[in-house]
Amino acid sequence: MRLDLAHPWALLLLALVPVWWWRVRRARDTAIVFSRASTLSALGTRGAAFLGVLPEILRTAALVSLIVAIAGPRTGARVVEEASEGIDIMLALDVSSSMLAEDFTPNRLGAAKATMADFVENRPHDRIGLVAFAAEALTQVPATADHNLLGIQLGNVQVGMLQDGTAIGLGLATAANRLKQTPGQSRVIILMSDGDNNRGAVDPRDAAKAAAAFGIRVFTIGVGSRTRARIPVAVTPNGMLRYAWMPVSIDEPLLQEIARTTGGRYYRATDLGALRRIYAEIDRLVKTRVNVRRSVRFSERYLPFLLAAAVLLVAEWCFRATRWGRVP
Repeated sequence: MRLDLAHPWALLLLALVPVWWWRVRRARDTAIVFSRASTLSALGTRGAAFLGVLPEILRTAALVSLIVAIAGPRTGARVVEEASEGIDIMLALDVSSSMLAEDFTPNRLGAAKATMADFVENRPHDRIGLVAFAAEALTQVPATADHNLLGIQLGNVQVGMLQDGTAIGLGLATAANRLKQTPGQSRVIILMSDGDNNRGAVDPRDAAKAAAAFGIRVFTIGVGSRTRARIPVAVTPNGMLRYAWMPVSIDEPLLQEIARTTGGRYYRATDLGALRRIYAEIDRLVKTRVNVRRSVRFSERYLPFLLAAAVLLVAEWCFRATRWGRVP
């Protein structure tokens, strides 16, 4: 809520009020209309002097109120409508069992989901979708501006929802296939994986070339420490995961080549802090250009000033009808 004036130039009329006051006082009739000396003596007090100028004070106040009313005071709540070109972004997330490795807190997948959620929250103007991939790929959410839906589906992503394995090419191709149909001029894939491409019929390099042909940039992120990590290696008969300390193996050359082919970048995240910094940098690199159109809905507030001017004029006229109103 803020106060505004529809015609602020009208306030310039206030500069004429002192001039008007001076001319009125100068031109006022100074003739003595009271013939009785006792009456004239009673009018010589300070209070009588004030009453003598009260009509002009009332008229002045009325003029000021009228000028303010002409200026058109109004209050309004700003309404902002934002029209965005929008960037279409697909998040391609590896959900193979190795994403449960505990070199991140609580594990790689949990850290990835939390970081992605923050990334989505900071990009309200973009259409963002989600592809989960392991040995196969599944579009969880096509690129959409409904980030609440995206957040729900991101929370539902878990290891075991797809056959185990790492099909980077299939995940990339699925994400690119979704983006090629979107109307946006700028399209980006952020692919996160912690392993080698060992499943799927789509060669990751061919998928990268296809993405590049559609003008899609791919940012790739290798997730995992540089030494060893506690990684699930088997499932016990009672359904529990069995962990073992294993060397971390990420096909970084492949992820680098994908990024290079499409004009993107490759990053290596060795801990949660690094992963957050990477997403922050990607967020900066793929900033959205937003066109903002602002409008304000006003409520007119001139009526109280107009009524005040009328009341003051009536008061002046009434006062002039008294003997005090005739004091020169």
